[in-house]
Amino acid sequence: MSLDFYYASGSPYAWRVWLALMHKRIPFAWKLLSFDAGDLEKPGFRSINPRQKVPAIDDDGFPLYESAAILEYLEDKQPEPRLFSTDIKERANQRRLIREADAYFAEAMEHLLDSVTEKKPVDAGPMREEIARWESALAGDFLAGALSAADFTLYPMAALVERVATRKPSRPTSSRHDSPHGWREWRRSTSCRKPGRRTGNSRHWSDTGAMT
Repeated sequence: MSLDFYYASGSPYAWRVWLALMHKRIPFAWKLLSFDAGDLEKPGFRSINPRQKVPAIDDDGFPLYESAAILEYLEDKQPEPRLFSTDIKERANQRRLIREADAYFAEAMEHLLDSVTEKKPVDAGPMREEIARWESALAGDFLAGALSAADFTLYPMAALVERVATRKPSRPTSSRHDSPHGWREWRRSTSCRKPGRRTGNSRHWSDTGAMT
């Protein structure tokens, strides 16, 4: 049976799982939910995720939610191509970066999005500081060795911030535009490794790195 992938447009956490599924070429069925229609509160989805959030998967009767846990499950289910390094130290760094992104970058992202949603003045300071911290840690094309779950975790958040920032005068973008391995270069490298429209990108994500 096919794996069912529950998602909603606008969720960078769902986008993370989609990138991992496509990277591993795991067959799946799209299960699009609508925030506005209240699909996440309906009994059918609550049986999949009682916390009523996306993403979630149902793999032949085995439901699982929380995007980081889903990526770990997909890695165990189908080890190649890899989401995590086989090197124990590099893998530990990738897992650390995932937790940092979920704890710190996500907090700054939510702060920015709340300001936009509530039509308040945008304080881009926390986001600029967070981008500068990540940028200073970059040493290659990707966050930790080869393209990994760490990149798939941070990229959707960064793309969403960039999309929001282009609509505001105080843009929280990179401070080192000419860095050989700076923030923009990392985003470009990761974007180039995304699946294209032929793999389903045109359904709900755009090629520019923003969710539609």
